[in-house]
Parts: sequence; C-alpha cells; structure tokens
Amino acid sequence: MPQHPAPFRADHVGSLLRPQRVHDARAAFAESRLDAEGLTAIEDEAILEVVRAQEAAGLRAATDGELRRGWWHFDFFDLLDGVDVVEGESGMAFQGAAPAPLAVQVRDRIGFPADHAMLRHFAFLRDHTAVVPKMCIPSPTVLHFRLAADAVDRGVHPDRDALFADLATTWRDAIRAFAAAGCRYLQLDDTAWAYLCSEVELQRAEERGIDTRGIADAYAELLNEALRDRPDDLTVTTHVCRGNFRSTWIASGGYEPVARQLLETCDYDGYFLEYDTDRAGGFEPLRFLPDGDKRVVLGLVTSKSGTLEDPAVIERRIEEATEHAPLAQLALSPQCGFASTEEGNVLTEDQQWAKLRGIVGIAERTWGSLG
Repeated sequence: MPQHPAPFRADHVGSLLRPQRVHDARAAFAESRLDAEGLTAIEDEAILEVVRAQEAAGLRAATDGELRRGWWHFDFFDLLDGVDVVEGESGMAFQGAAPAPLAVQVRDRIGFPADHAMLRHFAFLRDHTAVVPKMCIPSPTVLHFRLAADAVDRGVHPDRDALFADLATTWRDAIRAFAAAGCRYLQLDDTAWAYLCSEVELQRAEERGIDTRGIADAYAELLNEALRDRPDDLTVTTHVCRGNFRSTWIASGGYEPVARQLLETCDYDGYFLEYDTDRAGGFEPLRFLPDGDKRVVLGLVTSKSGTLEDPAVIERRIEEATEHAPLAQLALSPQCGFASTEEGNVLTEDQQWAKLRGIVGIAERTWGSLG
C-alpha cells in the first residue's frame, strides 16, 4: 500500500458544483465571446476556491471538482488517440431528465497521448493544494460497456480480446503518466459494475451487441492488466456509480453479482460504493473484501439532494456494515459526486459543503483519525 493512507476516513468522490461564473464563462466560450485563455483564468480562480473549501472542511484529499469538464467521462475519452465522441442516437436511460445523447466511437488503435489535457489539469491542482491532490478519470470498462454495435472498427479491433488489450495498455500508460506528474491518489470512476448488477441494463447492453457472458471476470482481468506495474506509492481506487445527472439515476441492484470479482479479484486499493438508497442492496457483499489494507468507502450520504442526513443514522449504518467488514477497512463519503456533468445535482453549494463537513465530523467520531 502507498505510504499515505488513502482512501481517507472522510473522503469524497470528486466532482463539485460549478460556480455560476464558470457556467457563464463556458457559455461565453462556446459562443466565441471569450477566448481559451480567458476561460482558463476563470476556471483557475474557481478551482482555487473549491480547493480551499475542501481544505477548510477538514478533508485530507482535494480534487479540482472537475470544474473544467462538461462530463465526468466523455472529456477524457475524447482526448484519447483513436477515439471520437459523437452525437448518439439515444441518451442514457436516466430515471428522469436525460442529458444530450453522446456516444463513443473507436476508429483506430487507442492510445493515451503525452499531451492529454488532464495531465495539465492535475498539475494545476498539485501545485495549489496543501492536502493530497486526488485525480479522477473514467475506467476503461466504462468505454466498453456503452459501445454501440457499430462503434468499433473491426479491421482494427476484430474481437473483444483485441479491444481489451488496447484498453489495458492505454490505461496503463495513463496511470504511469499521472504518477510521473506527481499523482499519488488516482480514482477510476466506473458505471459498468453497477450496470452488471441490473437486469435491465444487462438486457440493454445485449441489445447494443455487448456479450455479457462472463463479463465480470473479463472486466476484472482488464482492470488488473491496466493496474499492472503501477508505482508502489500510488493509491488507485474506484467509484462504482449507478448514474448521476441532475439528481437522477440509472441502475438498481445490489452488489452481490459482482462482489467477488470487484472486491476480491480487482487490484484496487479502495472502493467507493453507493449505499445511500435501498437500490444498492445490503452490506452482505462486503464479505468479499479481503483482510488487509483495502478499504471500502461507504457512500451513505447522498449527493442528490440538499437535505442533511442525521449523523446518528449514518453512524448506525456504519455499524451495520461492520457485521460484514472490519471497521478498520471502512471509510465514509457521499455516494457520488455533486456534479458528474456540468449541470450539477439539485442542491446548493452551501448544502454541498455542509454535507462534506458533516462527513468529516462523523468520521472523526467513528475512527478518531482521518488518516
């Protein structure tokens, strides 16, 4: 395990609500009323403010809130070699308002370019926080699971094995690049594992041409290939997301169908698991967490509304989780980010910060140390 004890007892998934001036600046840039330099300057100022707010809340790790992104995943994918993000025929099946439909196409060999913009995004965060700078990128499994039947050039990737080999190499290169830039806390955000727990999403995947037979084992192998040879002092965690757009969601179903592969087989150091509603099922799948240094970060505080949770209720739920995993291997966070897309969830910035401060307080009472 890396020397600093991430994931921390009080942690958070990554994305934060965009201040209004960031929304305004992005709109002005899209309309050519603001140049790229002007947009970056406004984003820089806003990121400095959210970093200071995270530090003031008592968090041991800070992100840039993903304030430079429109989406938590498409921005990263679109900057890879061989990948295009295009308009899709239909959007993702959120239970409510839906974002504009986008899709990924794989037109050539996939690669992580040396000038990927998110390396610069991380460098800015690294240079402007007094706590551990945490970087969040999407997982390679996300790119695969959302593919349409005709989205891959079969002359380049004739089968799933060829595509997975390319994905593993690309993410291994990305992990090395972020580590070389000084990143010691990296998170791979992942919706695919949650979709594998949903019969509805499995059916939709099969309709898109995804072969779901044995896919959990295949994903675990892909991820372990991506994580192979990472530096010993780099913490890599994952966040399993059930969908997060304007406080809506996609997938339901407990973790039981994938718990062995995810918790026992995947070589992650920690797992951010959503547990804010009964759609996530019970804590029983935590029994697959191996004894040792791995941690599960319980997403018991919702980012989908501004209503503050009763600390006593959260503390009781942590106690319930200890029936299946040791307290020493648990931590606490919101169930997801506050703004997986630039639109953000339906709550205020004040409510967002109140929730993060509340998590710190609960963690201090529960574990005594936030390390």
